[in-house]
Amino acid sequence: MQKKLTTESTNPESEDLDRMSTMELVQLINAEDGKVANAVAQQAAEIAKAIDIIASRLSNGGRLVYVGAGTSGRLGVLDAAECPPTFNADPEQVIGLIAGGPGALLEAVEGAEDSAEFGANDLDAIQLSAGDAVVGIAASGATPYVLGALDRARELGAATIGFSCNRDAPIADHADMAITVVVGPEVLTGSTRMKAGTATKMVLNILTTGAMVRLGKTYGNLMVDLQATNEKLLRRSVGLVQKLTGLAEVEAEELLRHCNGEVKTAIVSHKLGLKAREARERVQIADGRLRAALQEND
Repeated sequence: MQKKLTTESTNPESEDLDRMSTMELVQLINAEDGKVANAVAQQAAEIAKAIDIIASRLSNGGRLVYVGAGTSGRLGVLDAAECPPTFNADPEQVIGLIAGGPGALLEAVEGAEDSAEFGANDLDAIQLSAGDAVVGIAASGATPYVLGALDRARELGAATIGFSCNRDAPIADHADMAITVVVGPEVLTGSTRMKAGTATKMVLNILTTGAMVRLGKTYGNLMVDLQATNEKLLRRSVGLVQKLTGLAEVEAEELLRHCNGEVKTAIVSHKLGLKAREARERVQIADGRLRAALQEND
């Protein structure tokens, strides 16, 4: 491990944290959080490269696999879990692995993150292949579980991306490329659930959103490939159909019913005057890309 981890350093701005008023504490944490977006911006080129790598693997039937421990692992699992309802992605397309298994989502599993072998074994358990992409997430950039997983992924030929919040972190030597978002010392020394956690959430949001956009899961900035798994998403589906067809609410609801709740099928059906089956086939031929199915110019 590198001699000095920025994420473990003491933040001079918060040395008197326990003496501050509540307002001062809130203002300080908010000010420190304000530095995170700029730190992420510094890695824009690397993040864009990672998106293209991930999108390429996904478009060819591969998977995106997040691997992390503690907060990093939980954020990876969270991002993976949000892809099916947001983008109608197969639940197996984006996978989150956390050191210690599912139980570690709710409470710490002692020692789980200290084993490189555990990381490799968890990838073996999901039968990782050369067609997949693995993102190892470790604020320190040195978590053995994550490094072990990345090493196994490289052995298998999968694309590997390392994410950390420390310069010159070991993770860069265990991955094909690295995203290094240096957010500086935490307000609460060593508590990487704070700025480092915020940076992680921001980057993972960008990675999956960017990859799914590249895969044609959106139309402009609209989530036309969402799954209506609850009332909120059902109303959003109806609203999308209304927005893109000009239909009244009742008409949009009826159209969606005829199209099995498939937003893209409904839009193509209405705009091109096709039956639901024909519209669905057209969307499939266009590889799920609504703009292409409608034969619109880019």
